[in-house]
Amino acid sequence: MKNLLLLLTFLAIGFSGFAQKNGVISGKITDFDGNFSLPGATIKLNIGNKYTVSDQIGDFEFLNVPAGDYTVEVLYIGYQTLSQEVKVEEGKNVVINFKLSSGSENLSEVVVIGDRLKGQAKALNQQKNNRNITNVISSDQVGRFPDSNIGDALKRVPGITMQNDQGEARNIIVRGLAPTLNSVTINGDRIPSAEGDNRNVQMDLIPSDMISTIEVNKTLTPDMDGDAIGGSVNLITRATPNGERISATLSGGYNPIREKALHTGGFVYGNRYLNNKFGMVVSGSYNNNDYGSDNVEAAWVKDDFGNVYIEESDIRKYDVQRIRRSASLALDYKFNNNNTIFASAIYNWRDDRENRFKTSYTDIEAIYDDADRITGYNGTVVRETKGGIDNKRNKNRRLEDQRVQNYSLRGEHLLSPKLDLDWSMNYAKAREYRPSERYIEFEQEGVDMLEDLSNTKYPLIAAIGEDPDSFELGGLTQNTDETEESEFGAKLNIRFPFSIMPDQKGRIRTGLRVRLKDKMRNNTFFSYEPINGFETLADVPTSFFGGENFNPGVKYVPGMYASANFLGGLDLNNAGLFESEIDPSEFLAENYKAKENIFAGYVRWDQDLSTKLSMIVGFRIENTQIDYTGNRVLDEEELEGQITTSNSYTNVLPSVSFKYDANESLVLRAALTTALARPDYYALAPFVNNIASDSEIFAGNPNLDATLAYNADFMAENYFKSVGLVSAGVFYKRLNDFIYTYSDPAYTTEQFANDFPNQANPIPAGENWTFTQSRNGDKVDVYGFEVAIQRQLDFLPGKFLQGFGIYLNYTFTESKAFGISDEDGNPRADVSLPKTAPHTFNGSLFWENKRFSARISTNFTSDYLDELGSEAFEDSYYDKQLFVDANASYKITKNLRLFAEANNLTNQPLRYYQGISSRTKQLEYYQARYNFGIKLDF
Repeated sequence: MKNLLLLLTFLAIGFSGFAQKNGVISGKITDFDGNFSLPGATIKLNIGNKYTVSDQIGDFEFLNVPAGDYTVEVLYIGYQTLSQEVKVEEGKNVVINFKLSSGSENLSEVVVIGDRLKGQAKALNQQKNNRNITNVISSDQVGRFPDSNIGDALKRVPGITMQNDQGEARNIIVRGLAPTLNSVTINGDRIPSAEGDNRNVQMDLIPSDMISTIEVNKTLTPDMDGDAIGGSVNLITRATPNGERISATLSGGYNPIREKALHTGGFVYGNRYLNNKFGMVVSGSYNNNDYGSDNVEAAWVKDDFGNVYIEESDIRKYDVQRIRRSASLALDYKFNNNNTIFASAIYNWRDDRENRFKTSYTDIEAIYDDADRITGYNGTVVRETKGGIDNKRNKNRRLEDQRVQNYSLRGEHLLSPKLDLDWSMNYAKAREYRPSERYIEFEQEGVDMLEDLSNTKYPLIAAIGEDPDSFELGGLTQNTDETEESEFGAKLNIRFPFSIMPDQKGRIRTGLRVRLKDKMRNNTFFSYEPINGFETLADVPTSFFGGENFNPGVKYVPGMYASANFLGGLDLNNAGLFESEIDPSEFLAENYKAKENIFAGYVRWDQDLSTKLSMIVGFRIENTQIDYTGNRVLDEEELEGQITTSNSYTNVLPSVSFKYDANESLVLRAALTTALARPDYYALAPFVNNIASDSEIFAGNPNLDATLAYNADFMAENYFKSVGLVSAGVFYKRLNDFIYTYSDPAYTTEQFANDFPNQANPIPAGENWTFTQSRNGDKVDVYGFEVAIQRQLDFLPGKFLQGFGIYLNYTFTESKAFGISDEDGNPRADVSLPKTAPHTFNGSLFWENKRFSARISTNFTSDYLDELGSEAFEDSYYDKQLFVDANASYKITKNLRLFAEANNLTNQPLRYYQGISSRTKQLEYYQARYNFGIKLDF
């Protein structure tokens, strides 16, 4: 790393000291009508193979141009080609700007493009001119779908699968690879995770209207962070405009499942000042969604005689309110043509308030006759209310306060006609805080039960003889959970021309990167016992929920619970009313601290081999240094001590990619790359939780290796002048040392002594315990293909039919995992990588004219393995899903538009199944959502 720093310093001094016999051409590409920047434009010089591409704010730059007269030409799909003459002087930066008009009288395919196609044009031009395999979505395109958060917008991208939480897309799966194998950035800066266990970034936390462009990088180049095996999603916020911009949105809607309203508002203001040297844009967003979900769950078991039945079942009613607030600011200051600095900030804050009313049929044991046939069941019925303290923040509900913020400062500097330098610094923080979360439960033991398993997709447990007077207080608790992750990042890059082929473009980029990360989880948990008062469910204020309108079916009756207001109003800190006791079993093993420092450097060489073929070759070196502290816990409650571990490892990640411009429309791409995925934080924490009462041990694994992947990709893309695309590609990934959850139900004292030689052995000789730990598997092969088409059907006869357009994509993914053993230690065959969906499909049919637009969209994901169990019977699967959404808008004036949106018209449930598709593990419904609003743009 030190040698790379010395090389950077030498190159910077050397190139900046060269005699400035050449000059620089720079400028900006904007739309003639709207004055907004046009990224991804191709800018050509009339000598040799000299070209460049405009960046995210429309800026471009030619380095090392010999003095003389030139013609500069700009090409942009959906816009007229434009050219200007320019004179380059030695040692000077000549600025030339272009304002492009949409459409062209010379193109038979299109004359004028509307607002929707302008947004699509920006995305497709960037995608076409990117050097790696990407998918790009502009904010205009996102706005054409009824997606309120970034997660829902991302599910429209080829190869993207989203896992939902409370009806909203949260966790991103790219080409069948789990969220922990992908990365998410804002303006190139990493977003930390507010999740306690893992590295997942909650995609439902960020409103879609706060993002200008979504860029999904499916192959990496050496200048990108290397920990993104599936892909890297870059969320680009609004840049400062080229003139005054005002935008506002106001909408209201309806959630049928709880017959509650939803409200949304947003604004944007931007302008330039000080003779256009200083630019600013500020934006904000607010969304208040009051809804809920209806849920049933079941855990299945197989006895020694081959009988399959349910050992635990839940009926759950959720009341949820989610309030998203987001604010962002972007500034830039142009000192001169050679030096510009940028500053940006974004703050996302979501309050998730929840009440859950849960009836559990648990500890179910089968009753057998003399022939070992099941004749009945007996178990415990538990009625639990989940809520929070009665104050202005919790409002008698569980409050999950999640915040993600990022602040960055960067600069771009032209040091000489042959040398560019850019740098950046950022600080990001994510926090999840759950204060004063409360639970109260009443239970009736020894209850006879009936199991109706005639339809295992909708199994039903019925208890005989339930009585509120027989439900005794089983628990009253309050916990406060806190997870926090912060990251400081810095980058330094230089770029200079370097070509080994005459008349062909070539350049080298090299740079350094540092990421300093801290993560901790600090939970507390207290149990309470009332001194006098309520002993049974009949003694407290209650709420009753019948089966009417319960989405899984009227046969599921949630029943009677302690009311949320009663739970929230309890004065638990009053020693005259309650005895309190801290309960370490609920948090000691979960708390940990982690430090992770990453130091990286790279060299990237871009070389055009001909006017059609270009190449990127290079490598990246990443050194990871980790320090983790976890707890050793005896029987869940006794802290025996802390365990601290340190580790350091270095990865070298080479890559090569090619781009072939077969003609003006057809682009072929190929890439061989490497990438890594670091283990989840909690999986690395060196905790050991010995639960003697249950004969169980849960342990972290600080010796986990990072997963290393070798990737091969090929993509063909054909772009239409009418602003469209058809593409097809294949991919293959070999993952070594992938991570899975290992479970051994026959874990012995000898095995513990071997795995933990320096720790007291809790397992008595001759006993078998259950041991659970994350471990490295051998390898996984992931492969598949994807196809996509988006096109205005302007070749059809008549203006009405020409108003139709389509947006379609399909991805097939297959995987095979090796090195996974069952509970008996035998290798499991035909096991796929968890979270690999074989089939995903997106379809959208739209119609648009100058005033009105309408769209109906579908999103389909086939079922897939979600989590491996100790054997195939225990495997958990995420069931197939089909969502149908619709939206329409009408432009009243040039600046004013009305819109209407409808989500989840099919009332698609979230469903998991255990082992086989007919065996429901979880079934949760949300119903449709409707929204109506007005949008103002100047």
